[in-house]
Formats: sequence, C-alpha cells, structure tokens
Amino acid sequence: MDGDERWRILRLHVEDQIPLAALARDTGIGLRTLQRWHQLYRKGGITTLDPHQRSDAGVRRTPPELVSFIERLALSRPRPALTTLHRLLSAEADRRGLSAPSYATVREIVQALDPALVTLALEGPTAYRDKHELVFRRRAERPNHTWQADHTELDILIMGAGGTPDRPWLTIVMDDYSRAVCGYIVFAGAPSAVNTALALRQAIWRKPDPTWAMCGIPDVLHVDHGSDFTSHHLERTAIELHIRIIHSTVGRPQGRGKIERFFRTINTELLTALPGHLGPGNRSPHPVLDLAALDQAIGTFITTYNERPHRELGASPRDAWVADGWLPRMPDSLDQLDGLLLTVPKNRVVQRDGIHFQGQRYLAPTLAPFVGQTVTIRYDPRDISEIRVYDRDTFVCVAVDEAHPNLRLSLRDIETARRTRRRQLRHIINDRIPTATVREEPRDVAPAPHRRRLRTYEEDE
Repeated sequence: MDGDERWRILRLHVEDQIPLAALARDTGIGLRTLQRWHQLYRKGGITTLDPHQRSDAGVRRTPPELVSFIERLALSRPRPALTTLHRLLSAEADRRGLSAPSYATVREIVQALDPALVTLALEGPTAYRDKHELVFRRRAERPNHTWQADHTELDILIMGAGGTPDRPWLTIVMDDYSRAVCGYIVFAGAPSAVNTALALRQAIWRKPDPTWAMCGIPDVLHVDHGSDFTSHHLERTAIELHIRIIHSTVGRPQGRGKIERFFRTINTELLTALPGHLGPGNRSPHPVLDLAALDQAIGTFITTYNERPHRELGASPRDAWVADGWLPRMPDSLDQLDGLLLTVPKNRVVQRDGIHFQGQRYLAPTLAPFVGQTVTIRYDPRDISEIRVYDRDTFVCVAVDEAHPNLRLSLRDIETARRTRRRQLRHIINDRIPTATVREEPRDVAPAPHRRRLRTYEEDE
C-alpha cells in the first residue's frame, strides 16, 4: 500500500473526524497502524506516509561462519534435507557458542543460492551447460548451404513383417536456412547407411510433386556420430558430390536443434492422431497401420508443413527456400546419383555358373573371361534383380538374376522370405516331434538300518 492509498483512508479521520477505532473496524487495518500513520502525518505531512525501506533490509543477522556452513552443506552432493541441515547447523552453533538460526532462516539461505551454482555443484557440468550456458543461434547464409540429417524412433506401433508389432524409424533431411524438409524415409529396423542414402537421394533429386521444389546438392551436411553417418560409403559419396560433412559434438543435440524440433512436431501434431500411438497412458496400443500407410501420412504432413507459415521465418519453409528464384547445384544424372548413394559394393568370385549373391545367381555373357577371378559388385538394396560388376573400378557389365529376370526384388523381400521359411520349418519340426511322457518308475525303499540301543547298565546285555 503506497502513500496515496494510506492518505485516502487517513483523511476520513483528519477531515471528516471519523474516529480511528471506527476506521480500523471498517477497513480491517489495525488500530495501532492507523495511529502510527496519523502520527507520521502530523510530523511531516502526506509525504511521510510513503513506505520507506528499512535501513537493515537485506542484511542477514546470522553469523557469517554459520552462513558458510549452511552453504557448504547445501552445495555438497547429495544435498541433505532442510531438516537435516537445520539439525546440523544447530549442533554447529552450540559447538561455537552461538545462537542457532531458525528453520526459516536456513531455508532462506539455501533458496538465496545462485541457481547456476547449485546446478553445477549438484547436477554436474552437463546439466549446467544445458540450463544456464549462453546459446548462439545461427542460421545458414542461404538455401542449400547447410543441411541437417538425423533419425528418430517414432512413438507409434505399426504392423511389421509377419504381422508382428514394430516401432518404425524416421530419417529427415532439412535445410537449415529455410527449415524446409528436403527428403525423408520411414523404415523398420535400425538406422543404416542404406536408409540414410535413400533419404539423401530423395532430398537431392527433383520430386514428382511440383510443389515440393526443394532439391540440389548442399555445401555442408550436418550430422551426428551415428555409424551410418560415419560410414565409408557416405564419406566417399560426399567426396564425389563435393559435400562437406560436419559431425556435431558428441552428446550435444542442441547443435541440431531445428531438426530435433521438427521431430517433436511430428510426434505431437501427427502421431497423436494416428492409431497405435505410444502415449504416456498407453504403452501397448494395438497396431493398425502398416509401413506404407504411415509413410503416406508422414508425406502428407511434410507437404503441409512446407507450405504453412513458420513463426520465426515469417513465411512458409517452401517460400523461404525458393526466395527470388535460383538454380541449385545438381548431379549430372540420376544414374550417377544412384551409383553413388544406392549401390553397395561387395567382392565376389565369379563361378562357372555366374555370381552367387544373397541366394541368387547372376549371369551375363561378358563374365566368361572372369571365371575364377574376384570382382566387385554393386547393387541397389531396393532392387537386387540385377547387379553391376566392376573389375578394379572398371565397369564390366550388368548381371541379371536368371531365376527372376522380370521380377523386382528388394533385399528386404529376400530377408523376409528367409525368416518366413525358417519360421515355417520350425513349426513343422515342433509338430512332428512327439511330446515325451515321463513315467515314474517305482523306487525300492531300502529298510531303515537297525540302530543299536545305547547300553547304560550291565543288565542291558
């Protein structure tokens, strides 16, 4: 309550002659307080009614050595409870012959400690860095200057291979300047260099959808230290495409904050509305969607995300990427891009009946001079109906799977078929092995040995 409010109450007594007791009863203010206001008014006028800070305000009367004792215990790990602190402080004060502070004083001293100091002392440098260190938020200079790529395990269950529930992964490639999603892939299983390559292929090449204009080769690719991002395959691809790979600091996801924020947007805005969502109160939902349906839902959401205005940009990510129009740096052809990103090199020996790989047999007339020699094959994991054969980095031919010449098979199809066949054989084995019944044989019970009685007297014989 300031001086003006005090005067509005006190003037009823000064000018209207209303007794202070009546004012105290009507306003709820203590009579002694009104008398003190009236005395101040008579001494110095209205200005003396303004509240004044005490001369000893903020000055703690607790002895400094006891304050240091409390702070030392409060910054030790693990920190004792306030009741324990007060008990230890009372014992220390008795030992020093001082008056023990109250429990409220101990609490005030602990609460007055610098939060950054408490975090560093009790939670360590990592927590201090994440909570209190100054952060520099940077943005790329132009579109396609820096891309970010990362994976996340989605909070949803889908119907996996064989009808079993599976939790899929999502790989995103995002432009740092415009925050536009340039490419993505939804897959089952652990992240791998192949999945990363598929996402980069979609991000770099032109999309069939004309509204999804983002494409081109970035100058910098910002990734973490995952095995797929540190693979030799990605390193060679980056060299061929003149991309500089920068790995973020280990244990510092803040360096990829924009793409991490998009992952949270996916989980909170899209997945919560889909069946099979893994929420705090539902950790075992019934999966309904398959991988293709989830892929379509995420693709639709990404299209909407690229078109809607972004709060920090003031425009949509697509408009921020297109800007006034410019030409991105592109690879020479899609075949060149596929050869760098999607083909995996393996060494194989050419047999008399062709090259054996993944249970398939590949043959081409050009392989005749190479029988018995080791060659390098490269294949697309999405289509292993044919392989490319190289001899010392020189292209030889394209060998075709003779058993399935017109069938497009992927490596995942082959692995799924193997697991299904193995499961069928296991069921057959279990059905044909009869259940053995264990019959208990009667056991011969040996008679208990005769124990001789202890002789205590001579007559016992």
